[in-house]
Parts: sequence; structure tokens; C-alpha cells
Amino acid sequence: MIASSSRSRLPMRAAAMASLLVLAGYLGGCASMGDGMVSGAFVDPAKYDLYDCPQLETERKTLATRTAELQGLIDKAQTGTGGAVVSELAYRNDYISTRAQAKLAEENWQKSKCVASPPKAPAASEPITPRKRAGARS
Repeated sequence: MIASSSRSRLPMRAAAMASLLVLAGYLGGCASMGDGMVSGAFVDPAKYDLYDCPQLETERKTLATRTAELQGLIDKAQTGTGGAVVSELAYRNDYISTRAQAKLAEENWQKSKCVASPPKAPAASEPITPRKRAGARS
């Protein structure tokens, strides 16, 4: 009876393994989706049309920061067990969307012929004057 029980489990195990292989293939297909697919499918093409140069500059900096943050999270997730799957499920769509937004913002930046503003100079500090001590003569 034990022998017949293990034989009936064999087709179920084979089906489970086949399902896992198919799932791995799908995830592998997502992982191989390169930046060539970063397109308007993830972003409204007119999103930045009415932005002026200072707004575009702020948006570009924000998107660059977010892209770097997501890349760091993806890299960190891939160091753990099953990290490739976690990074794909948790961060990849947001990463692709952010990259598409950054690309669109950059295109509008170039189209508007914007120039980066110079970095702000540190505020001039007031001269330090010594305090008068209590009871001191002037």
C-alpha cells in the first residue's frame, strides 16, 4: 500500500515541478525586460509639458534620488535568499516607472533648453561680537 501511495504522488510532484519551472520562466522574462521597454506605457507623455525649467530641475533631482534609492533596495534584496524574486515583485515596477518618468523629464528639459541653476552659496554669517559681561564697565 505504501508503494502505490508513492506512485500516485509522483505525477503530482512532476506537475508541481513543471509549474515552478513555468513560473521561473515568466519571472526570468520579467527580469530580462531591459530599459528599452522604458517607455510611455508607464508614464503620461504630457506629464511635464507645462513644467517650467525650475520645476523640471526639481523633478529631475527628485527622480534621480528615487531611482538611486530603488536601485539600492533592489541590490540589497538580491543579496538574500530568494532575493531576485523579492526584488522583482517588490521594486521592479516602481523602478521602471521612475526611470520612465526621469527619461520623460529629461526629454522635456532638453526640449525646453533648460540650464541647471548654480549651487546656492552658503549664507553669509554675521560677525561674532563678544558679549559684555555683567557688571563690566563700558
